[in-house]
Amino acid sequence: MTRRFAMVVAATAVLIAGCGGAEDDAAPPEDTPPTTAAYEPGPFFGECGSITDAEVQSAFGAGPFAQITRNSVGCQWETVGFGGPGVSFSWYRGSPIGRERAGSELIGRPAKDIEIDGNPGFEAEQGALCEIGVQFGDDFFHWSITYSDQPAARPPCEVGNELATLTVERKQ
Repeated sequence: MTRRFAMVVAATAVLIAGCGGAEDDAAPPEDTPPTTAAYEPGPFFGECGSITDAEVQSAFGAGPFAQITRNSVGCQWETVGFGGPGVSFSWYRGSPIGRERAGSELIGRPAKDIEIDGNPGFEAEQGALCEIGVQFGDDFFHWSITYSDQPAARPPCEVGNELATLTVERKQ
């Protein structure tokens, strides 16, 4: 029992020694400004990027939508259910566009730089799928167009650029 008690005391002493005094050394001087950058919000894009269901249907041109989903972060239009041809819009506030671009590249969709009305972004295409991301301050929006395994009615990035351009034109 004495040996166990000695081990506990020794371990506690090591922990206390490791914590003692470090706070004073690590604390920044009081006159040092905070290092957190201020959030630079982008404009308001409205529900579904301010694009109507009819406009999405017209641009996409792949038959009627069987399901349309709207929520606080975006919209999705699907022709035959999950995994089938569809279009989606997402609006990311305070999230880096570079992460979305890197994700596209990581799964085999090389991204190229684009600009819509002076706003930087990216376009990533692979087969019947295209992603368009456009940056505004610390926010960005993202359009994704996929014809899945069905023949594309229009080139997917042509559709994406048309919808992204409308979204930029209608920002508030």
